[in-house]
Amino acid sequence: MDKFDRLFELHQLLASRRRPVSLKTLQTELNCSESTVRRAIRQLKDTLGAPLEYDPEHRGYRYSSTAQGPYELPGLWFNADEVHALLTSQQLLDNLQPGILTPHIAPLKKRLQALLAQRHGGHPDIGRRIRILQMATRTTDMGHFRQIASAVLQRRRMRILYHGRARDQTTERTISPQRLIHYRSNWYLDAWCHLRDELRSFALDRLQPVETLTTPAGEIADQELDAHFAASYGIFAGPPTHTAHLRFSPRAARWVADEQWHPQQQSEVLPDGSFDLHIPYSDPRELAMDILKYGPDVEVLAPPALREQITERLSAALGNYEK
Repeated sequence: MDKFDRLFELHQLLASRRRPVSLKTLQTELNCSESTVRRAIRQLKDTLGAPLEYDPEHRGYRYSSTAQGPYELPGLWFNADEVHALLTSQQLLDNLQPGILTPHIAPLKKRLQALLAQRHGGHPDIGRRIRILQMATRTTDMGHFRQIASAVLQRRRMRILYHGRARDQTTERTISPQRLIHYRSNWYLDAWCHLRDELRSFALDRLQPVETLTTPAGEIADQELDAHFAASYGIFAGPPTHTAHLRFSPRAARWVADEQWHPQQQSEVLPDGSFDLHIPYSDPRELAMDILKYGPDVEVLAPPALREQITERLSAALGNYEK
């Protein structure tokens, strides 16, 4: 622990205790010698102006109760772990949506890096050491993303153009945005659609914001949003109408048994090492894609309609190679 981190930890200890802290306790908590603790106390009091005093009755150190409000360290003050965590969080966010907050965070990032350089003789190259590999990412217009995010947070309705892939049609709609969702490397917007008069999920790469309106967005309770968007499997919303019963081979079970496919899933490891998984769903499209990628290592036991759909897809795939 260097002197900056030690001063930070000393401040945290004193600020979090209601009673004076003895010198011996400070030595134990800071894991250092008595002389080091006394030096840190002098630096905190004389250099940083902390209202630190010794209480002879309780034989310990404390912040003066006569000080105006709780004492805070001056300026931007973090220990090394917190600086690393902040830089890592920025790197993660920048990988999820490149450039979204770069103009706003860049000055803070430079100050954090300067703190590490000053205190620890350098800073880690976060970009080289932390990588996020995203698969099948679709490009989202940065201007559109910022406008949509602003409307979500400011609680404003939006007028949008939305091109749906399924019908290959573009419609103009007024929506009340509720939540931004990052799902499987892509962004979606959960919103109340005033055209359809129901909750809908919009892929951001297919959405063009025309105007952010001054009209306040309609509010939907979190419980209602969760019941609609999170009750069934995958990105397709709506209350579950079926439960898929899947059986994975012992080989696939080594991975699948440690995965959560759905918060309300039910599972069981069978005596032969195979793995049974029960998943609620409403729309089978995404679930079917995830089942198919396991090939011969999974069997759909129920319901019959899903089993038939998977059988047809596998037969069609085999037909491509028979030709």
